[in-house]
Amino acid sequence: MDLGVILGIVIAFVAMIAMIFLEGGDPTSLILVPPMVLVFGATIGVSMASTTLGDTIRAFKALPRAIMGKVPKPGEVIDQLVGLADTARRDGLLALEKEAEKVDDPFVKLALQNIADGTDPEELRIMLEDVVDTTTRQNKSAAKFFNSMGGYAPTVGIVGTVISLTHVLENLSDPSSLGHSIAAAFVATFWGLVTANFFWLPLGGRLTKLAELDAERMTLIMEGALAVQSGGQPRIVGERLRAMVPAHALPEAA
Repeated sequence: MDLGVILGIVIAFVAMIAMIFLEGGDPTSLILVPPMVLVFGATIGVSMASTTLGDTIRAFKALPRAIMGKVPKPGEVIDQLVGLADTARRDGLLALEKEAEKVDDPFVKLALQNIADGTDPEELRIMLEDVVDTTTRQNKSAAKFFNSMGGYAPTVGIVGTVISLTHVLENLSDPSSLGHSIAAAFVATFWGLVTANFFWLPLGGRLTKLAELDAERMTLIMEGALAVQSGGQPRIVGERLRAMVPAHALPEAA
């Protein structure tokens, strides 16, 4: 688990609550159920309306991945592929079929099984590239949904404020309550902005980043598998793959 997403959101809320206290305010005054129901409910509703039901379901299923998803470690992937290159040179490509049974990663398993089956290198590249592209598009679809929620939430908050202000103007007979009523009316805008910038946009950005990292990992696996298929020396395979990875992402740069 990468603590960045949790730590970042906690810091944002702590900073906001600290500001409220420093200004002499009361955070509980912002906890009003009606505007919160509108902002959360309507934001989800209009976001669902902007896409398909299947995409909506998949987006919410991706929430655990946004919070708990592991950042791939290129060094481990490279070490695995170098080991496979060594096995292929020592025992032949057919030995990769047994290696495929030992791995949990379905993409690695697919590549090894096709190498062992003698799939043409160009056909294998095309197939693996298609898998990378499809997986990336699917992962980014969830990110797009939460980014859409981040775009809708502030506007929904303004709608809530307009509704509340309309009710305020209908009850001008009690001037002593106007200040409180007007302040409460802006709570909807507050929650629209907070949910967009503290929840939905960070989650969308997180899922986008994880999708990009996963695509980079799969590309690394694809190039390594093709190098193994071509009979590349383990050392050369390792050097080639390390050249594809930023220096800060490799173990020796940690």
